[in-house]
Amino acid sequence: MPVRTIRIIMNGVTGRMGYRQHLVRSILAIRDEGGVVLRDGSRLQVEPILVGRSEEKLARLAKEHQIAEYTTDLDEALADETAAVYFDAQVTTERKKAILKAIAAGKHIYTEKPIAESVAEGRELADAAAAAGIISGVVHDKLFLPGLLKLKRLIDAGFFGRILSVRGEFGYWVFEGDLQPAQRPSWNYRAEDGGGILLDMFCHWNYVLENLFGRVEAVTAKAVTHIPERWDEQGRKYAATADDAAYGIFELENNIIAQINSSWAVRVDRGELVEFQVDGTEGSAVAGLFGCRIQHRVRTPKPVWNPDVPTTEDFRAQWEQIPDNTEFENGFRAQWEQYLADVDAGARHPYDLAAGVRGLQLVDAGLQSSNEGRRVAIERLDA
Repeated sequence: MPVRTIRIIMNGVTGRMGYRQHLVRSILAIRDEGGVVLRDGSRLQVEPILVGRSEEKLARLAKEHQIAEYTTDLDEALADETAAVYFDAQVTTERKKAILKAIAAGKHIYTEKPIAESVAEGRELADAAAAAGIISGVVHDKLFLPGLLKLKRLIDAGFFGRILSVRGEFGYWVFEGDLQPAQRPSWNYRAEDGGGILLDMFCHWNYVLENLFGRVEAVTAKAVTHIPERWDEQGRKYAATADDAAYGIFELENNIIAQINSSWAVRVDRGELVEFQVDGTEGSAVAGLFGCRIQHRVRTPKPVWNPDVPTTEDFRAQWEQIPDNTEFENGFRAQWEQYLADVDAGARHPYDLAAGVRGLQLVDAGLQSSNEGRRVAIERLDA
């Protein structure tokens, strides 16, 4: 079968996420295995063009991974008519102007989220992409996690009956940087640089809730900065101006209530760094990144509250683990392959810039709720 090649401008892949997940584990993995296998059996090979601010870092990555082209000049890369796709993994504050340039150059767009710093900016990007007729995609990596794929299978099979509620716990302790180096970049904790866990994670929670359970209709949230001072990559103390924890109650379609805690100031006492418990009339499930445990109605125990007698039941042992009865590939790579196949076919990608705008809507509503101390309804957008 024939092999075609698609050239991808990749901006921001010297950062941790852009490098590890998008460049190495997605695009280079696809390249080294001969390209994306399409439905007709043909292959779509990928060829990255690296863009960034540091020529030294780009040169090192290009040499290490046998990448032919790199540049610190985005305009030069966008002027290359042989490159069809522009990918953005920069800090959020730099994203809008770069994507608008790429759209003007006629490139298809694939981007990390948040897609912009506000709903208005996000709508500007979505409208520009629609007017240009290009295919846009926004990273929805958590939908491709093995645990959530198993959860989706349960939903599609009607396992839960009527879904009542969703409870999510996400986060871990990010070191302040004095005792030992922080495992996240310092800009994450500066609002002026686009940091903040609500801005970061509510975009994720919107697409998880929307695609698994239903549209978010209202939110009550509280964003806080638990750790007011941190130390940056050079060991310098700085004021943490962005929230490092966000607690949200989300009202969904079909009268489903979701509660999700997101925190970089919590120590983990659960099976995985993120877990979602879904309770329904017929059964419940707890899904993480990889695992998914279930308890059906007929297997549900009947505990009795008695504070005078120690609990002897091992409640966690009463759940059943769903087996890994299929192969799950890296979630970032899986969506890259789906997006590139859509570009090759000229088909709309389901997780597009309009979906990114809805994520920003939830961010804005969450921040408004936190600042004003009230429930905020979310307007339905047709885009």
